[in-house]
Amino acid sequence: MRRLFGSVRARAAVAATAVVALALVAAGAAVLLSLRSSLVDQADTQAESAAREVASQLAANVAYGDLELPDGDDNPVRVLDEDGRVVAHSDELERISGRPLAAVRPGPTAGADASAPAPPASASASRPGAAAPAPGSREPGDDDTDAEDPSDPDDPEDAAEDREEAARDAAEERRDAAEEKAEAAGEDGDRLGPGEIDDETHVSEGTATVDGETRDHRFAAVRVNTESKGELTVVAGAPLTAEQNAVTTALTAMLIGFPLLLAVIAAVTWLVTRRALRPVDAIRAEMAAITASEDLARRVPEPDTHDEIARLARTTNETLAALQTSVERQRRFVADASHELRSPIASLRTQLEVGAAHPELLDVAGAVEDTVRLQELAADLLLLARLDAGEKPGQGRVELAALAREELSQRPSDRVPVTLELESVDVAGSRGQLARVLGNLVTNAQRHARSRVTVTTRTDGDRAVLAVADDGDGVPPAERERIFERFVRLDDARTRDEGGAGLGLAIARDVAARHGGSLTVDEAPGGGALFVLRLPVAR
Repeated sequence: MRRLFGSVRARAAVAATAVVALALVAAGAAVLLSLRSSLVDQADTQAESAAREVASQLAANVAYGDLELPDGDDNPVRVLDEDGRVVAHSDELERISGRPLAAVRPGPTAGADASAPAPPASASASRPGAAAPAPGSREPGDDDTDAEDPSDPDDPEDAAEDREEAARDAAEERRDAAEEKAEAAGEDGDRLGPGEIDDETHVSEGTATVDGETRDHRFAAVRVNTESKGELTVVAGAPLTAEQNAVTTALTAMLIGFPLLLAVIAAVTWLVTRRALRPVDAIRAEMAAITASEDLARRVPEPDTHDEIARLARTTNETLAALQTSVERQRRFVADASHELRSPIASLRTQLEVGAAHPELLDVAGAVEDTVRLQELAADLLLLARLDAGEKPGQGRVELAALAREELSQRPSDRVPVTLELESVDVAGSRGQLARVLGNLVTNAQRHARSRVTVTTRTDGDRAVLAVADDGDGVPPAERERIFERFVRLDDARTRDEGGAGLGLAIARDVAARHGGSLTVDEAPGGGALFVLRLPVAR
């Protein structure tokens, strides 16, 4: 399972499909509920309209036999008197189940259930204007009368079952009638005036059996008072077949369409994510190839877009370029260090071998000089290694004027004198590293000066400035950045006696950068080179 969902494409497709599925389920449920509610409201309106149409005829004293009742398939109707007896009904209406009149407040004598059995045909016909049932048909609610004769000797078992079922239905209807009588007994009914129709319509849900077919209906019950017949209740129904069919059709369409839609969404998300991540795969493959080949000159492909992946590719190439520069610089450093160490070591070895064979020819001063040079070169290499490792300088307070006086007072008698123009200014950092910077700058200035070297300290805004100037030939503008590279010496400084290893200025700039400052070279006012070290003033 973890391997199946291990890719971004799979997780994105699953997440998108799940979110859309939840949204579709919620939207589908809302649509079905709204559709059903709308269709049920339409059925209620249709049932109420049919009930009030019949109530209007009754209010006009139309005889039961002359009532224009709607078709039973569309709107089954029946009329009940104050005793709950069916006095008129739609053709082919056999039964109304449920309690469509449970909420109606009947008159003082009301109390029978709407589903109570109709009176015998003779009684119904004896009422003035009553609509007599068709011959051979069942009265609404007449459950104890079967279409077959119970005494038919050909099928006695079916006749017995029919009688038992009719008896159970009759008992249930009597219980419902008793409950409604009990409810009516505890309420004060409001009588309507002659010819009045109740403004209140009571709506309920149940089933109606018409021509042997039972369907769900919404029923509307309306009371009407007539001069000749007393208070009557008209119950009209509207079938819920259209609502059920519409909801079923919509649900079926959703059950078929939603999975197809989710499959399309999952496939599209998979393909789009795959296409979007294709540059990432290319970047990963190229990085793997670079790692295997150790060729840092190679670069990952950059897509022709302006999105996050394109920025990732550009940043990766910038990182590779910086890494290549660092590695090349390290290799060049090792090669240059090996070259610089080889010369004094070879010279010292030669002098020692000659001294061992001919003690009188041993050049002790030269051996000491080569040893000192080796010591200084080793110290420079060690300091550069610490700086490259990210060693942070200390946060001590250093007064530049005092540092310059102390550092220059410890130097041996120099070939070129140093003039001090000092102003008290404090910086934060490593005293030893800043002293090393000052020493390297002064040594470099004395190496190229003719007669004068000047060391100045001052404040320039929020920066402390230490400047070292000489009156030599200066540094050509094209070489003013190159001289700060490691093991770089200009042509006039390549002799062993006057030129160093080419690390002094590189160390000075690295220390300045570690202290949050800068080291630059310019032309001195009187000619020559002017090295300017700028550091943040200590707060």
